[in-house]
Amino acid sequence: MPISKIPYLIPSEEFMNYTSTRDNKVSLSASKAILQGLSHDGGLFVPEVMPKLGVSLDALVDMSYQEVAYEVMKQFFTDFIEEELMYCINSAYDKKFDTEEIAPLVELKDEYILELFHGKTIAFKDMALSILPYLMQVSAKKNDVKNEIVILTATSGDTGKAALAGFADVPGTSIIVFYPKDGVSPIQKQQMLTQEGKNTHVVGIEGNFDDAQTGVKRIFNDKALAEKMNQNGYQFSSANSINIGRLVPQVVYYFYSYKTLLKNGKIKSGDKVNFVVPTGNFGNILAAYYAKEMGLPVNKLICASNENKVLYDFFQNGTYDRNREFILTSSPSMDILVSSNLERLIYFITGRNSELTKEYMESLSKEGVYSVAADSFANADEFYGGYATEDEDKTTIKTVFENEHYVLDTHTAVAVAVYNKYVAETGDKTPTVVDSTASPYKFTKSVMEAIDPKHVDEDDFELVNELEKLSGVPIPKAVSEIITAPILHKRICAADKMKEEVCDILGI
Repeated sequence: MPISKIPYLIPSEEFMNYTSTRDNKVSLSASKAILQGLSHDGGLFVPEVMPKLGVSLDALVDMSYQEVAYEVMKQFFTDFIEEELMYCINSAYDKKFDTEEIAPLVELKDEYILELFHGKTIAFKDMALSILPYLMQVSAKKNDVKNEIVILTATSGDTGKAALAGFADVPGTSIIVFYPKDGVSPIQKQQMLTQEGKNTHVVGIEGNFDDAQTGVKRIFNDKALAEKMNQNGYQFSSANSINIGRLVPQVVYYFYSYKTLLKNGKIKSGDKVNFVVPTGNFGNILAAYYAKEMGLPVNKLICASNENKVLYDFFQNGTYDRNREFILTSSPSMDILVSSNLERLIYFITGRNSELTKEYMESLSKEGVYSVAADSFANADEFYGGYATEDEDKTTIKTVFENEHYVLDTHTAVAVAVYNKYVAETGDKTPTVVDSTASPYKFTKSVMEAIDPKHVDEDDFELVNELEKLSGVPIPKAVSEIITAPILHKRICAADKMKEEVCDILGI
């Protein structure tokens, strides 16, 4: 059913509202939280009560991805009626994915690989950013929004393209993406710079991802700019995983992978599993934590970092310290020193103490460091932190290819390397699912060089055909289409001029 035909009705169930991690007095409906993106106090929206899955795990076994998505999302988005939510789900998870499974599970010798890269931009961000534009569309209609919604987002590579593709030419929206001009892979950059759509804008900044992310947050919290935007018929929202409408869809694939293991007879209902997640911003593994809190049987959530191991250090001692060298790696989507979504975990493990969470975040902003009290840190014992060096990353890609003829991308290889260390340290043989967050085609040079150093002098685009021959996996359209596509976005700005760039783009 098209959105114009969906009536706005108040569901019979009691609403579940969202509060801010920095102010428990804030209370917004799901649709309003999605539209706003970030709380006015700078905090992130979290559910006032963590919901439970409304059906048994056994009931999921014969469900499609879309059906599992509905069972999960309806528990969070309680002010959406069934027709609205199904419109969003069916519009998102359709033929733009190259497999009916949406998120297939591949069995290797020691772990299961959850392939989250079968969407339009061949990265896991597609799983959430395919549906976010529709959630926003419905939310705007529900709340009688007349302003044009300006999606403002920072990216370390994947979010940008996925958001651009999702919001391109969506009525009532514009999207502005800031990325570190020297901090993404050539293919990631080409994907963004060739993005079509009259409402799409891409800006490279002279700085790193943390600079871009900090600049975006500063713009969101600029009350004078918000007023100026409103006077000109605009309002901001976000496509980063700080938006609850981006985070909740990521919870779905954890339940889906579990039901796939059940269906294939690899586990019995109620058996615990491990999840290994390569992450920098913490959003993807936070979604797994939400799934656990909803009732998914989880043993360990293994947080895999690259050499920017700020999350690893946090899980060692409860101290988060961004005061360190920023390292450019071959897994650029994890090159992050300020993990925004960790704030949501801090809020939960401190017993939903918004004052304390705010204090920690202010310390991070001013001093670059905070330490969680020991009793709070003990509440995060389901997490295990590990990291992999660049050499370990390369070795893992080579070893897995030689032993199993399966090609990992650089981020997934970090996860597998960390998982191998975890098993060596603990002896834990719990069935384990590893999130594969991107196609190897997104990081062709790094992958091919890891498999055979002879490729060191070739670039990403030259190696695309070689990777196809090697892997037997056809070149995705997301790559083949951009090789000859014209560059449409040429804006560059200093990290401290992002606000001015936004105003120039919008003509205000």
